[in-house]
Amino acid sequence: MKLKKELPLIAIVLLPFVYLAYVWNDLPNKVPLHWNLQGEVDRFGEKTELILAVFVLPVLVYVLLLIVPKIDPKNKLHQMGNKYDNIRFMLITFISAITIFIIYSANNQSVANPNYIVLLVGVLYLILGNYFKTIKANYFIGIRTPWTLESEEVWKATHKLAGILWFIGGIAVVLSSLIFDKQINFMVLISITAVISLVPIIYSYMTFQKFKNQLK
Repeated sequence: MKLKKELPLIAIVLLPFVYLAYVWNDLPNKVPLHWNLQGEVDRFGEKTELILAVFVLPVLVYVLLLIVPKIDPKNKLHQMGNKYDNIRFMLITFISAITIFIIYSANNQSVANPNYIVLLVGVLYLILGNYFKTIKANYFIGIRTPWTLESEEVWKATHKLAGILWFIGGIAVVLSSLIFDKQINFMVLISITAVISLVPIIYSYMTFQKFKNQLK
């Protein structure tokens, strides 16, 4: 691991810690930790639980994404070079932003506008969609089905389609977050997530069968 290369990511991981330390004395002993679809608090807990959230979310994601290339049996993630680093940067930034949002909402005793979260998710989908076609076949990132892992051709075809779906889906989620209220946004987010997740899986199976029949 090159420390100089990791410093920006480490700084992003530490942002929630810095923010939590900044607001710590202002936090009540009991803080909201979970909200329902209406944005109403449905679970309170000790403010010390926020420390656990800070560790579990950004720190755990950072460590996992750091280790994954080292245990990739195909060594494909290393071959992605800067593309994998960019994906790491986006995911860690997203998780840190979510963690800060949770701390902010806990400090204010009410959830901030949930549409902000939907907006962030939409941007993440959009960006990931743009990277899907560049992801090499591996066991950790991408549409990992028995059929994509079995065939390089199926992997490429599936991720080409997935890239288009996730990019368009991301745009739709972003627009929804800017137009509709939180309840409609949640349904839009769930529906689009289901479509962009399930369609590539089904497509990978159909494409594998097609290639398989062509070889007969």
